[in-house]
Amino acid sequence: MPHRVAVTGIGIISPLGLNLEENWDALSHGRIGIAPIQSVDCSKLRFQNGAEVRGFDPTKHFPGGKEDQLDRFAQFSVVAAREALRDSGIGLTPELRENCAVICGSAVGGQAAIEKGFEDLWVAGRGRVHPLTIPKTMANAGASHISMDLGLSGPTYTVSTACSSANHAIGQAFRMVRSGEAAMAVTGGSEAFFTIGMLRAWEAMRVIAPDTCRPFSKDRRGMILGEGGAMMVLEPLEAARARGAKIYGEICGFGMTSDAHHLTQPTIDGPARAMRAALRDAGLSPEEVGYINAHGTGTPGNDPVETRAIRAVFGTHADRLAVSSTKSLHGHALGAAGALEAVATILALGRGILPPTASYSQPDPECDLDYIPNQPRAARVGAALSNSFAFGGLNAVLAFRAVSR
Repeated sequence: MPHRVAVTGIGIISPLGLNLEENWDALSHGRIGIAPIQSVDCSKLRFQNGAEVRGFDPTKHFPGGKEDQLDRFAQFSVVAAREALRDSGIGLTPELRENCAVICGSAVGGQAAIEKGFEDLWVAGRGRVHPLTIPKTMANAGASHISMDLGLSGPTYTVSTACSSANHAIGQAFRMVRSGEAAMAVTGGSEAFFTIGMLRAWEAMRVIAPDTCRPFSKDRRGMILGEGGAMMVLEPLEAARARGAKIYGEICGFGMTSDAHHLTQPTIDGPARAMRAALRDAGLSPEEVGYINAHGTGTPGNDPVETRAIRAVFGTHADRLAVSSTKSLHGHALGAAGALEAVATILALGRGILPPTASYSQPDPECDLDYIPNQPRAARVGAALSNSFAFGGLNAVLAFRAVSR
């Protein structure tokens, strides 16, 4: 008999705040975390704005020089996981530690460590790199450090599927808890890639907005890069209720597809099939869904395609859906994007406030849904989807359901 899967703990660090409540305060008030990039000299780039995590001091979380052993993306993983576990209030027995999965998503892993090594070799001419360069750069470092830091020795791995990484990771963790393969899971994603090399690479793709992210708005000019990490604790709903846990909501479905079409140009069919698969897996009818946290990158190509995919799945009900892209607030955190957005979605369900699509200014005839423009909306909805559609045509959609107390 499969288990229903509850979210009982959340941890998040993002451009909107250094913990859960700071992030929710920003989401629920539509406060934007996009500003001029401070960590890298962008004076020679075509863009200067990004969504950075500000005010984060790793020495407060990793004292005694330990912060030098973890790349920034892995630091975000561990800090978010610690908060999620504390928030869950769960007591870790030896048996539970052995049966807890740690499934994370990251698209680029320890990019800062990679670039520092290149700088040491070819700019400074040192002839050698930091001895922990390989452990710091590997994409599974976040998951491995969570496992070691929290003493969790169950299945532990990282999924890397570009911008769908975190949704794929959360979906896999959900299925493991639902099937009983794992007694609980810590899952999410993290990313930290504000380095000159990565920014130059994104500049070359001509998809970064020169000002801000305006998803679905006619005057949108591209995405804004972001960073951060978010983790959730998943456990069987009956176990959570038995211990009197605080329950944020339920993950009830997961769908994933591939476009099999193009490395960077999305299709309607792949995202639509992923949304249908998530609904089918959850046992939800389209009419039961009241909110979608859209992939919503703010690029000319993505937003009309996603709009048409939503219409293809929901038909006439699409006109009654509330849709928003929180990337307009926290930027596009690549492999961590789905984790930040999953947290926004589950909190919106539980707290009855839907985050807005910020900086929306002009309706686009090709984007004709209700995008919750600029102002948060008080609304109680019973179920929601969170979409992630990645380069490579890889689509991952999570379905969430509100849980009555």
